[in-house]
Amino acid sequence: MGQERIRQFAAHLCVGCLLATATAADAEIPATLPTPAVRQEVPAPPRAPAGAPNIVLILLDDAGFAAASTFGGQARTPTLSRLADEGLRYTTFNVTAICSPTRAALLSGRNQHRVGFGSTPEAFRPYPGYNGVWPKESASIAEVLRRNGYSTAAYGKWHNTPYWELSPVGPFDHWPTSLGFERFYGFMIGEVSQWEPPLYRDTMAVVPPKTPDEGYHLTTDIADEAIRWLNVQESLAPEKPYFLYFAPAAPHKPHHVPRDWIARYEGKFDKGWDLLRRETFERQKRLGVIPRDAVLTPRPDAIPPWESLSADQRRLAARQMEVYAAFLEHTDVEIGRVLDRVRAGPGGENTLVLYVASDNGASAMDGVMGSNDTHAPAIAIAAQLAELDALGGTEHLNAYAAGWAWMNSTPFQWTKGIASHWGGTRVPLVVSWPQRIRARGEVRTQFAYATDLAATILDAAGVDATRPIDGVAQTPLDGHSLEPTFDRADAPSPRRVQYFENWGSRAIYKDGWTAGVRIVGQNLGENIRRGPEPGADRWELYNVAADFSQSRDLARTYPDKLRELQQTFAEEAQRNNVNPIEAPNVRYPPPTLATGRTRFVYFPDSPWFSYRALPSLSRPHAITVSAHITPGASGVLVTSGSRLGGFVLYVEDGRLVYENNFAGRTRQRLIAAEPLPLGDIRIVFEMRGSLVPGAPFEAVGVLTVDGRKVANGPLGPVADPVYDVASFSVGEARISPVSPATPLPSRFSGRIQKVEVVLH
Repeated sequence: MGQERIRQFAAHLCVGCLLATATAADAEIPATLPTPAVRQEVPAPPRAPAGAPNIVLILLDDAGFAAASTFGGQARTPTLSRLADEGLRYTTFNVTAICSPTRAALLSGRNQHRVGFGSTPEAFRPYPGYNGVWPKESASIAEVLRRNGYSTAAYGKWHNTPYWELSPVGPFDHWPTSLGFERFYGFMIGEVSQWEPPLYRDTMAVVPPKTPDEGYHLTTDIADEAIRWLNVQESLAPEKPYFLYFAPAAPHKPHHVPRDWIARYEGKFDKGWDLLRRETFERQKRLGVIPRDAVLTPRPDAIPPWESLSADQRRLAARQMEVYAAFLEHTDVEIGRVLDRVRAGPGGENTLVLYVASDNGASAMDGVMGSNDTHAPAIAIAAQLAELDALGGTEHLNAYAAGWAWMNSTPFQWTKGIASHWGGTRVPLVVSWPQRIRARGEVRTQFAYATDLAATILDAAGVDATRPIDGVAQTPLDGHSLEPTFDRADAPSPRRVQYFENWGSRAIYKDGWTAGVRIVGQNLGENIRRGPEPGADRWELYNVAADFSQSRDLARTYPDKLRELQQTFAEEAQRNNVNPIEAPNVRYPPPTLATGRTRFVYFPDSPWFSYRALPSLSRPHAITVSAHITPGASGVLVTSGSRLGGFVLYVEDGRLVYENNFAGRTRQRLIAAEPLPLGDIRIVFEMRGSLVPGAPFEAVGVLTVDGRKVANGPLGPVADPVYDVASFSVGEARISPVSPATPLPSRFSGRIQKVEVVLH
């Protein structure tokens, strides 16, 4: 059809019809027309049930049952106390003994092993209960709420994605934004520097908006982001309910907090953990968060009496706890800012707030005396005292002594990582919902578990979690709603049975009794035992209905009851993918993007990369930089790590420099003897040495330019960067500088074509 014929054809068009001519010349014009489309309305988005509340789920990290003043502890928690005064304290609420499993149970409503999180992603095991791969058959409550008309967002810690998926190439199926959260801002690993965290916005790697010198702190940052999101919600969808998951990194190590907050606790812990634990215990009774007849369990042999410490040890330990308490209070106050915005916004009074004040017991995992730098070799007490005023700052990954974790577990035995006793699994829960809960400042004593919060949230929202999602049938929830307890202090406990297990330690709760076995692990400086071995475990038995703190072991008194509970544990373990139970020292290297490769290439226009996506460079290797040197060229060529460990290859005053930073404690520099030539050049750094199993890698470094050696020398100990504060970058320093000579961003002023890495 020619252009003129097309013009004539178009001239005949009208709404819903076409006028056709009947001439032979127009025979190619269609004589019949398609049936007009029926007008349809735009599909409506899902709407939440009428009156559905906003929901805010808050989760602290490593606080334990007795750290917060709201539950008798030493650290002031005004926000938690305010919520408790307007709502309910739950005093027999339980989680898992480590973080990722608790988070999986909270957000899925299923027992942790059923969703692949019997442990953390670091402790990957090739079994369904431990592979860290969240199954589609167990959609998160965020996904269920999103599909039922809720806006959803998560801020802070996300420690539930396989580490081999933590890269800009994904896959992203197990990131927050694929598990029901429309927005995410935070970090993807177990612990980070509060001053210099490796952050993600949704799935994009980003850098903090400010530096520590400019006042940056992670908890403040995520609070600001959450408030900004709430503002947008009110601007654009004020009638739409939301689900906000707020999970700070605090007070998990490193204990980082502004110095003026630390000053508020000066001298408060000079009396030591023995006396302060007794004071905490008495306060707990006055507050009613433990029964009047509760028994204070004794100090374990692994923790020394406070009075047995030297004056220097006491001074160091007291400062450690000052920093920790300040960190916890600072976090609680920042949470208060978010909740003030929640209450001031649409549906403020119709907002269900669930504040879980720890994801596991208080952490004693950093040894009897803690450390100024938990990633570094043992540091003498005198050296740590010389750095006392710097604790809590950017230069340290500091953690407190085990005695403080014991105090923060009052009145229970043991601490984080030990699933056999309440010290590892019993945590504070406060629930507030002004429009729904009439009780004010009351205590609830029903036994409950992490999975019960998911059931409670979905019950409160009035949505169904049993429907298939994208054609995938959903597994039943393990949790039971706590809503009946909102109105009745004497309502029955929502569950009769709950198992606990991690790293081999395990327990079972059934109808007011518990039985458990503690595997000797890394806590409190103990040696790892090669167990569990058949017949070698010593089970303990407690009547917790009458013995709140598990103070009286009744295993010999009631052997039949012990056998009954052991059988119940075996049944629950089989049903929940807990088997096989292995010792904590059994490790399976998880797959990574670097597995099976020896050659890698990187480019200057890439974002920072997580250490988890990189090959280990604490072994012989070569780094080749193809660059164009311009007059006065300077800056970073390639860097991996942070101020607390790693390496940086850079140009300073026209000369090539390689710096090895070992744990922020020792540094070695190789400096070229002459300036770099201008134009296109090929720079090679080669690390040589022999790997000796169990020994630090003592390396020698060699620098060459266009095949000519320009520097060489010993580097001393070499280690992979501390993964929780590390990033890999080409062409500039990001997040944290490895060397004082390369402050952020120290962008290379020449041109880099690419960087190649070859493992030897």
